[in-house]
This record gives sequence, structure tokens and C-alpha cells, in this order.
Amino acid sequence: MYQVKRISLSEFVPIRLLNYHVRCWGEAGAHQTHLVLLHGWMDVAASFQFVVDALTQDHFVIAPDWRGFGLTQSGGADAFWFPDYLADLDALLDHYAPGQSVNLVGHSMGANVAMVYAGVRPGRVRRLINLEGFGLPAIQADQAPVRYTQWLDSVKALASGALQLKTYDSLEAVARRLMKTNSRLGTDKAHWLAAHWSAELKPGQWSILGEAAHKIASAQLYRVDEMLAIQRCITAPTLMVEAFEDTIAHFWKDKFTKAEHHERMKSVARLELVEVPNCGHMLHHDQPQAVAALLERFIT
Repeated sequence: MYQVKRISLSEFVPIRLLNYHVRCWGEAGAHQTHLVLLHGWMDVAASFQFVVDALTQDHFVIAPDWRGFGLTQSGGADAFWFPDYLADLDALLDHYAPGQSVNLVGHSMGANVAMVYAGVRPGRVRRLINLEGFGLPAIQADQAPVRYTQWLDSVKALASGALQLKTYDSLEAVARRLMKTNSRLGTDKAHWLAAHWSAELKPGQWSILGEAAHKIASAQLYRVDEMLAIQRCITAPTLMVEAFEDTIAHFWKDKFTKAEHHERMKSVARLELVEVPNCGHMLHHDQPQAVAALLERFIT
């Protein structure tokens, strides 16, 4: 089992009618900028433990479980909307850092939230770090009818019980699932993550701590022109961290390319782009020391 170096404090905070679960590491200093870590889709706040352990300086670190993930319940939602993550983050920062700017780090989906937030609330972000948050393929207006039809059908499928997440017969099986998804993930980390990524909600049945409604694709169209307009409003120095593997091609094939992503990132005024060797999309698991070093170098 992975040996934790820095113990997190688990808190529940009332945020927008939900009881939000937040992990905190360290203590808040009077003149210290908070480090806020935002996890990705089907992940949890504890996923950042390896990076936190690799930090060489003292930081006050805040990492929420997004609504419907980890220990944060959704309140029974049958669909999730991207703007809710922005409002949740806004409320969380009002709670932990009222009137202050923060160093904001996001991975994957969390990085996309961070990019939008930094554009619409530029005064709240001192430094912005994007870990593998490369956005989505562009969706054209004429695709809207199909998107809405698919969304309606998916909501019905969820209500009927046809849309569910897979369960596992043991914690060991969950760990094997994590290692199958990420071949670089060691056994020690996989077993540690499995205990935070899942729970034995029924005897002999381990369930992923993510609600099935997250599998429903949004009816909202991803408009690149809107995203670029938001990114042009980012004032914080921004670090874009990419994995050695071309994970954009892995996820989206020919629908979206790394070259297109790099072109979009030109809209960010103060951008530095770095590639981390020998890692995939879960670079905070594969190379936590390298990621931690990049974070500390950039924010200090």
C-alpha cells in the first residue's frame, strides 16, 4: 500500500444546497496564497495525494470532490451542467479565500473548469495551471437537434436503470481496473486510490464514487468561439502541462488534434507550455514528482 506523507483533513462545506466534501492539506498562513486543486471526470480529490506528497514547500492545499463525485452528493440530479462547476468553485473560494486570489490547478475536466473560471473571474486567480485540460472537439449548430435527442434518450435510460456504473466484487478488482486503464500505475498507488475511488456500498459489491448521471453527454454545444473569447480574458500567467503521450488523439481520434489545441491556446496572453515525459493523461499519478516541481516553480 502507498505510504502517505502528508495527511489530509476531510471537511464538509455547505455549498449551493449541497454538502460539499473538501480535502485540505497543511495550514492556511496569513500571507500564503492557497493552492486549489480540481480533479477530472470520474476522479476524486484524493487523486492529488501523490502530487501533494511530492511538494517540497509548505502550502495550504484545497481539493474538492466535484458534485456527484467522491463524497459529494449531487442531491439526486439526473444530469450535470458545466456552469454548475463554475458556481460551485466560486462559492468554495468565497468560503476558503474570501476576497483573495488563489493558485488554481485543474486536471482534465477540472482544468477546463479552471480555464473558464480564470476568464470570467480573472481577479480571483493569481496563477493558473492546466494539467491535460485540452477542451473538446468543436460542435456545429446543425448538430444541436441530434445532441438534444441523445440527451433526452439518455435521461430516460438513467431513469429506467439502463444506464449504470459497473460494480466490482472486491477492492482488489477495483485496483486492477485502475491499472488496466493506466498501465503506468503501480500496484501500491492503485490499491490506495481504489480505497478512495470506490466504496463497499453493499456487502461484497464495490461501487465507484461517481454518479451514473455523469455518463450522460451534455446537451450543450461546445462552441470554440465562445471558449476563445473567455480565454482572451485570462490575465493570470498560465502553465499548460501536457503528457508525453498524445492523449488528444487517444480520446478524440481525428475529431480534434493537438495542433488544433495549441492553436486555441494562443488566445491565452501569458502562456507557457510544458510536456512531461513518460506519462499519459493521468500525469499526476504517473509523474507526481515532476508535476509537483512544475507547480512549485511556477507559483513561487
